[in-house]
Amino acid sequence: MPEQTDPPAGRRRASWHLALMLVLTFSTGIVDAVGYLGLDRVFTANMTGNVVILGMALTGAEDLPVLGPVVALVGFMAGAAVGGRVLRRAATGWTTASTVLFALVGLVLGGLAWAATGLGDQVPVEEGTTAPPAALALTGVLGLVMGVQAATARRLAVKDVTTVVVTSTITGLAADSRLAGGDGGGWRRRAGAVLLILAGAAVGAALLRWHVGAGLGLAGLVTVAAALVGHGTARVRTPRGDRERRGAGGRSR
Repeated sequence: MPEQTDPPAGRRRASWHLALMLVLTFSTGIVDAVGYLGLDRVFTANMTGNVVILGMALTGAEDLPVLGPVVALVGFMAGAAVGGRVLRRAATGWTTASTVLFALVGLVLGGLAWAATGLGDQVPVEEGTTAPPAALALTGVLGLVMGVQAATARRLAVKDVTTVVVTSTITGLAADSRLAGGDGGGWRRRAGAVLLILAGAAVGAALLRWHVGAGLGLAGLVTVAAALVGHGTARVRTPRGDRERRGAGGRSR
């Protein structure tokens, strides 16, 4: 039986979903700034950028990395597959599984921030040099957790806010604008996503002047906070009767 909720409660949850996805968009900007500037020009969340970099590098473009984008792509796809698998049977909306996955992303980011402090001069990777194995490992794990985040955000299906890319958001902002003959609907949400990923990238770049781990630590803190707030305010609560019926069905099998 589908969950019975009053419309105001549904609208409140939708508002929280949007706000929290925008917060995660900000943290994504931080992570991608760290990846691009600190890990040999690699995006760990924006896979479109990696595909473009890889395509140019494969044609022999000077000083562009090949291995790093491949590692990030493989890690991201693996993370997205894990997130999709975990959420396959979950209810629509923010569930306990969503909280666990988002919190896991934040905790891993925090762990990577701590690990980066022990890498010495291996990070940031200097331009024109080959990324050391430790930096590639960092890239792979960052890609993995960003894939998990993207898959979890996709399950929430907040329009125009995927948390990891804003190309389609910018397209919608322009195509639906009054200048294009549209009604301008959703412009605040779309503009907010673009500005927040921009702000996150700026913060990540600024923190990189101190240490690679600083940006990752902040992104982890923001992500864990979003997970906890979402669990308390945006989570879909299954009625007790439904839980009991599901439990009885499981025991009967």
